[in-house]
Amino acid sequence: MKKIFYLTAIFCLGISLSLQAQEPATPTQAPAPTGNEPEIKFEKIEHDYGNILKGDDGTCEFRFTNVGKTDLILTNVRSSCGCTVPSWPKEPLAPGQSSVIKVKYNTQRIGLISKSITVESNAINNRVVLRIKGNVADVPQEVAPVKTESSVVAPK
Repeated sequence: MKKIFYLTAIFCLGISLSLQAQEPATPTQAPAPTGNEPEIKFEKIEHDYGNILKGDDGTCEFRFTNVGKTDLILTNVRSSCGCTVPSWPKEPLAPGQSSVIKVKYNTQRIGLISKSITVESNAINNRVVLRIKGNVADVPQEVAPVKTESSVVAPK
């Protein structure tokens, strides 16, 4: 019984020492910029709809340019909720080329608009957050004229 105890203790000690002998994991770092990367530059990063009515056109565009030295590829464009739908170019953009990301907001939802659209790419600035804001108001209802006693004509 003592032999089993000693063998188990030696085995555990050996495993413990071998685990401590390993180098700690170091986080990987992004490679240093070389100056040849694509770079995305937007004309604006926020669109303000202002006050719009329910059912109005909720489409806007964010124009951007590849100001880098190699092809720019948008890998993903996602919105913060399902009421905002982005569409973007899937083909690479050469240096100096421009394009747009179209965003469609569902204006059937009444209230304040405050949404974000995250653009991911192979650019040196690989994540850019675009924003839309505004207020959707309900369509005013027509008011029917109110009948008063003086406007009612008695039958003759």
